[in-house]
Amino acid sequence: MNLEQLMHDFVQRSSLLALGAITAGGFALIYFGLGGLGTLLTRRVFPRLGIGRVIDAHPLRPGQVREEIGWSLVSIALFGGYGALTVWLDSLGITRIRWELTASGLLVDLVVLTAWNEAHFYLCHRVLHTRWLFRHVHAIHHRSRVPTPFSTYSFHPVEATLLGSVMVLLQLFYDVSIWAALTYPLVSLTMNTLGHLNYSLLPGHWWTKPLRASEHHGLHHRKVNGNFGFQMPVLDLALGTELSDAPHQAQVRLASDRAP
Repeated sequence: MNLEQLMHDFVQRSSLLALGAITAGGFALIYFGLGGLGTLLTRRVFPRLGIGRVIDAHPLRPGQVREEIGWSLVSIALFGGYGALTVWLDSLGITRIRWELTASGLLVDLVVLTAWNEAHFYLCHRVLHTRWLFRHVHAIHHRSRVPTPFSTYSFHPVEATLLGSVMVLLQLFYDVSIWAALTYPLVSLTMNTLGHLNYSLLPGHWWTKPLRASEHHGLHHRKVNGNFGFQMPVLDLALGTELSDAPHQAQVRLASDRAP
C-alpha cells in the first residue's frame, strides 16, 4: 500500500472533529515556528551580522505580541474548521481532492494556488477596508501598526473566516491535490510572515520589489489606504492602489549618509 492510499484511508476513518484538530495543530506548528524564527532573525541574528535594517523603529504597544497570539489562535481554530469542511465537501462530491502525486502536478497546483491567493486576498482585503468592516473587523489587525512575525493571523473571526476560505473556494472549480493542500499553508504563511517582519533584507531596486513584501505590507500598516496585495505588487500596480514610500526612503538614505 502506497503513502497516498494510507493517507486516504486515514482521512476516511477519521472524524471531522479530529481532522479539524489535526489541521489546526499543523497551522499552529507553522505559525509559532515561523514567528519564532522570524523574531530571532530580525531582532538578533541579522542586526548583529549587519544584514538589512528595521523598517519602522517605533516601539510595539505594551502587550502587542501577546494580543496578536491570542487572536491568531482563534484564527487557527477557524482554519482547522476549513480543513474539516474540505474533507466533508469531498465526501459529498461537491469538490474533489486528488490523491495522486506527481512533481509536475504539484508544481501546477502551487502556481494556481499562488495566483488564486493573490486575487482572493486582494479582493477580500479591499472589502475589509470598506468603512464598516474596517472599523468593526479589520481594525484588530491594524492595531499592530508596527507589524511583527506574530501579526500574520491576528484577525477578527470574521476576517479569519473570509481569508480562510481561499482553498475551499478554489476547490469549487479546480481539483487540488492533497499534497498541494498540505504544502501550500507552509508556502503561504512563509510569505505572510515575510510581509510582517518589519525588516528590509534587500536593496531598494525595482527588480527586488516582488521579494520586498515586508516593505510593501509594512507601508500598508503605516498608511492603511493602499498596498492591498498579498505578496506580489502586481494587482496594486494594475489597479492604482500602490503606495509610495519616498519620504521614508529619503529619511533612511539621509540617516545612512550621516552614519560614521
